[in-house]
Amino acid sequence: MEILQDISTNLQAGKADQVVELINVALEQNIDAETILNQAMIAGMTIIGQKFKAGEIFIPEVLIAARAMNRGIERLEPLMVDSGVEPKGTLVIGTVKDDLHDIGKNLVTVMFKGAGFKIIDLGVNVSSEQFLAAAKEHNPDVIGLSALLTTTMVNMEGIIQTLRDAGITSKVIIGGAPVSQEFADSVQADLYAKSAVEGVEQVLEVL
Repeated sequence: MEILQDISTNLQAGKADQVVELINVALEQNIDAETILNQAMIAGMTIIGQKFKAGEIFIPEVLIAARAMNRGIERLEPLMVDSGVEPKGTLVIGTVKDDLHDIGKNLVTVMFKGAGFKIIDLGVNVSSEQFLAAAKEHNPDVIGLSALLTTTMVNMEGIIQTLRDAGITSKVIIGGAPVSQEFADSVQADLYAKSAVEGVEQVLEVL
């Protein structure tokens, strides 16, 4: 459908105003919110993810597309809630204690939102207790821990231990520049991803 292709194209180009305008046109054409989300917006962000993974585009382009995605989701969200559209899953995410970096976390958030997940973003400098409280409140499918510093990635182990001791069964995925598969294994994380795109792929696989 041409209008859905137009939404996808404008989303990839980061044209947020046009995305909202075209969504309004699609709604006037009686295309439902779930179809717009899946066939235009998630389709568009999937292409962005593939291009990013292939090195054809870089973080600024992803973030611009993400902004357009967020604007489109804001327009569709009330309609989707009204029609009872279920998210694919719930992700609780945060940058671990003593780490104030958020670009990586924000990229992951965008990619998961683009894949149809409900996101609970705890921000940066998040303690074990905060992760645990969010896990109890939201019962997420996945908990994402991000770190950019070697000095803070060690805090991931304590967070995972706290969650496990409390009987939280959500899958834990970790990532960030200093993190490796070897480290993920050593702290008993369920999943490790070296990029936001890979994170989404792995989570969809295990869910």
